[in-house]
Amino acid sequence: MSQIRHALTVKREDDFAKWYQEVISAADMAEESGVRGCMVIKPWGYGIWERIQRLLDDRIKAAGVQNTYFPIFIPLANFEREADHVEGFAKEMAVVTHHRLIADGEGGLIPDPEAKLEEPLVVRPTSETIIGDAMARWVQSWRDLPLLLNQWGNVVRWEMRTRMFLRTSEFLWQEGHTAHATPGDAKSETERALEMYRACAEEDLALPVIAGEKPENERFPGAVETWSIEAMMQDGKALQAGTSHYLGTNFAEAAGIQYQDREGTQQFAHTTSWGVSTRMIGGVIMTHGDDDGLRVPPRIAPHQIVILPMLRDKPEDEAVLSYCEEVRASLASQSAMGEPVRVLLDKTPGKASAKRWDWVRKGAPIILEVGPRDMEGGKVAMLRRDALWNADSGKPNMQFIAREKFASQAASLLEDIQASLFAEAASRRDANITRGIKEWGEVEAFYQGGSKYPGWLEVQWSRPTGEALEKVVEQLKSLKLTFRNVPRDAGAADGACIFTGEPAVERILIARAY
Repeated sequence: MSQIRHALTVKREDDFAKWYQEVISAADMAEESGVRGCMVIKPWGYGIWERIQRLLDDRIKAAGVQNTYFPIFIPLANFEREADHVEGFAKEMAVVTHHRLIADGEGGLIPDPEAKLEEPLVVRPTSETIIGDAMARWVQSWRDLPLLLNQWGNVVRWEMRTRMFLRTSEFLWQEGHTAHATPGDAKSETERALEMYRACAEEDLALPVIAGEKPENERFPGAVETWSIEAMMQDGKALQAGTSHYLGTNFAEAAGIQYQDREGTQQFAHTTSWGVSTRMIGGVIMTHGDDDGLRVPPRIAPHQIVILPMLRDKPEDEAVLSYCEEVRASLASQSAMGEPVRVLLDKTPGKASAKRWDWVRKGAPIILEVGPRDMEGGKVAMLRRDALWNADSGKPNMQFIAREKFASQAASLLEDIQASLFAEAASRRDANITRGIKEWGEVEAFYQGGSKYPGWLEVQWSRPTGEALEKVVEQLKSLKLTFRNVPRDAGAADGACIFTGEPAVERILIARAY
């Protein structure tokens, strides 16, 4: 077996955090902006987000939810109405206090003291309060319910420790907000949104997740119930990839969202909120990336097939380009996974080998190279990004295929790549969830046992509340652990709580997390 020379300088097993940053740079996805915690998302990274947005938006609208847009600036008074909510976000809020700058006399600018706002404006960390105001105006009767809204936008949460895509001061997301007549209707919407996120993550991003309810200490500020999808990264840490919240009447009471029911009685609406963000891109990187860069699942790849003509500044270059255009047109006329195949003919200057490795690092699912000999033989040279290397030769696993045969197989190849990425990630996740832990000492031994990437534990607990729960949370913090969720499909409890020794009521996942 020959030694493989990978495209990145840092391997996952050596330094996962540095590897992650190198993938983002090498795949040309994003860069620092000059403002702490904010990033510039470059075309390839944003193209992936556009694909996620498109696929998820279709799922959102299929449920009868309508898109809208609300201002980025929210009056501080809106947050002050909801004490639990504002406490959860207070340390992360960015606040606008002035509306004009003036010269400071030394070549700089300062806020004009005479331009101080009468009321500070918060740069939205989330929109429950301002959307609640609108719902209070728009909902008057039971006939106005359910009210199903969504917005795509950006939010600001002033993070202290930032990492591109995973935790940034400004990020892109969608946030759904709905109002319902009954708790049953609202809880059904909460569950629908959670299932929508699970399907999007697994079917579109090839990201295996576990859906379940968050414990009390992990709930969204002001929520009655919070549900999440949790994904396992290759370093064994958890990533909360999406959340759905049942808010009860808490926000309705604060905002005055009332309606007249069929009997003529005034009732408070039951509301929900749910969202995913660009953090999902970080999940894709850390789930599917390898030591050669990113691997993008075909469903969310901006370009599923990239064609690289091997040009040599010779007369036959024109014929090669013409041949490549024929291949491109043939592929683009086909469909894969319900959409036209997205194929790019990369005509940018440069050696084909250098361009190949650029696309390898970016993670394009299929890379085709075409030179004069390929053209003469009616062939293409193909690389599958999910099966890049020939382990025996240590060289790229290039396959030479007749162009007509490749065209006939392209759709099934893309479907196979999508499935193989999911299967690989699901197998790794399942192999790294440990069950059967019966006492706290075993948890300590598991996470202090020297394994660099120890994975998750599923344990049984009694679901304590109040001070008892606070004590458990501190116990977990001693090992840098957090509760993830109570899986929907977890088996019934049949033992004692590993924290309190009392009879367990359910099984819950614990892990180190992003």
